Amino acid sequence: MYTQYYSQHATEWRDVVSVRHALLALLSEGPKYGLQLREEFEARTGEVWPLNVGQVYTTLQRLERDGLAESDDDGDDGPQKGFRITPDGAAELAGWLRTPPDLASPPRDELVMKVLVALRVPGTDVHQVIQVHRRYLVELMQQWTRIKEAEAETDLGLALVVDAELFRLDAVIRWLDTAEGRLKRAGADPPPPSSVALPRLRRRVGMRS
Repeated sequence: MYTQYYSQHATEWRDVVSVRHALLALLSEGPKYGLQLREEFEARTGEVWPLNVGQVYTTLQRLERDGLAESDDDGDDGPQKGFRITPDGAAELAGWLRTPPDLASPPRDELVMKVLVALRVPGTDVHQVIQVHRRYLVELMQQWTRIKEAEAETDLGLALVVDAELFRLDAVIRWLDTAEGRLKRAGADPPPPSSVALPRLRRRVGMRS
């Protein structure tokens, strides 16, 4: 449904989504084979995160290597080869679900980096850079809103994904608004580099180095 439209972002999204644990979650429902796992993964995530068969089988091989899943012993390595979760796999899945993601350090956000770099590049209007990205983000929000109105209300998985993306985009736009206001108050000249080292900043806010 939406696989082709979002394929350009597939690599980034798969970095966010733990395919390893998503497959364990599907296997917790009962034995499944590789193609079935791929189809169910995409269906459960609103077909927003496309997943190729090669990645599914590579992940299954690693799960089997780590003792978190096991396969049929019939020697058949074809598409109908069945996999099931092991007790260790169930424990791994339960632990992952209850472990908060590491959000202690800010991610290396490309948009934030662009705004910071634009401050230092001679002849670059940082306000124009912000406006270009704001327009793009607003267009993305409009596209996601159309998807939500058309399909999401009848697809729970897609609805949750769309809501999360709309909240994320809204937060980024609000950050751009705040950044532009701060830059205007600071004047045309870029601020001097901060003299506070990042490790000290982490300690001040209770983060681990």
